[in-house]
Amino acid sequence: MNLMSEKSTLAGQIVGSIQSVVGLGSVALHEPQFDGNEWKYLKECLDSTFVSSTGKFVDRFESDLASYTGAKHVVAVVNGTAALHVALLLAGVKPKDEVLIPTLTFIATANAVSYCGATPHFVDSEERTLGLNPQALREYLKDVARVRNGQCINNITGQVIRAVVPMHTFGHPIDIEKMVEIAKEFCLVLVEDATESLGSSYQGRHMGNFGLMGTLSFNGNKTITTGGGGAIITNDPVLAKHIKHITTTAKVSHRWNCLHDEIGYNYRLPNINAALGCAQLERLDGFLDSKRSLFERYKAAFSNVSDVDIFSEPAGCRSNYWLQTLMLGSSAAEHLNDILVATNDAGLMTRPVWTLIHRLAPYKECPKMELPVAKSLAKRLINLPSSSKLGMEDVR
Repeated sequence: MNLMSEKSTLAGQIVGSIQSVVGLGSVALHEPQFDGNEWKYLKECLDSTFVSSTGKFVDRFESDLASYTGAKHVVAVVNGTAALHVALLLAGVKPKDEVLIPTLTFIATANAVSYCGATPHFVDSEERTLGLNPQALREYLKDVARVRNGQCINNITGQVIRAVVPMHTFGHPIDIEKMVEIAKEFCLVLVEDATESLGSSYQGRHMGNFGLMGTLSFNGNKTITTGGGGAIITNDPVLAKHIKHITTTAKVSHRWNCLHDEIGYNYRLPNINAALGCAQLERLDGFLDSKRSLFERYKAAFSNVSDVDIFSEPAGCRSNYWLQTLMLGSSAAEHLNDILVATNDAGLMTRPVWTLIHRLAPYKECPKMELPVAKSLAKRLINLPSSSKLGMEDVR
């Protein structure tokens, strides 16, 4: 078989496998589903005129999220990036500090570090989770850092490595228990970027609950959406109070005067967005069941395609399967671009993983460890159509 026909055969097999699951015609990568109380709650907001940052749905959304995640406190904000920005600020990240993050993540993780005046410090990933590799990070820190007076110091730059931000890629939890140990060992504040992992858990505990704070996202492409929105979760009552204060412009309560006692941010989630979130959260268990069903269908559909696999949740974890992910083997990886062209030409929206952050212009000069696994994964991962409705029996 010549090279051209080999490319065509593999790409054609993948197109056929996807279509056997989602049907023919154009299919989006991920789109929201509104078949619950969304219209009812939005109308209530409009009828009451409470559409901005005051209203009952904001408090209800926070309470419902706390119940669902098991967190003691939740503060809803305008998006996941804002959530991570505030979490890092209140974790004590200061200008010139360094923050350890995976290079294989969405750019918002790095941007939130930069908003604090700090520097992203890129670390490698682990193939079995797609997220930050705790053991590789431990060995790296032993070589390049030292703990002095309760702080982790980078021996090369002389700067404080203040925090570590693991991100649970496509909803798959990292080995968070080991990450907690390493954070303690090197005096790092642990802030979880759980923006993709609502509904995911590690040994029965919801993601975002393992560090000082965790952050969630409810963008239009997430498992549930508020249009734009995010949240910070924490089990620290004092910290939760400060989060709510700083995200509402640090305004001191007064009947008529506008008094502010520190630099704050206009990050409070509007009531109309929270109303949408309340309705979506009522349907979350159904969405997760559908996504798990979609995973099983993809797994069966690709079982006879050589050198490709559907990525499955790590052992001991339960993933939300936010984005279904095809992992190419070494020989199939050569055809990544051909596969992307063929699937998108067929109306099946697929995409590769994000460009590794250390390769982007704003972050090329940032410190980093060796990144062999992340570089390999960047050549081998493809996200497939993943909307929750695709997991339902009547979609084909």
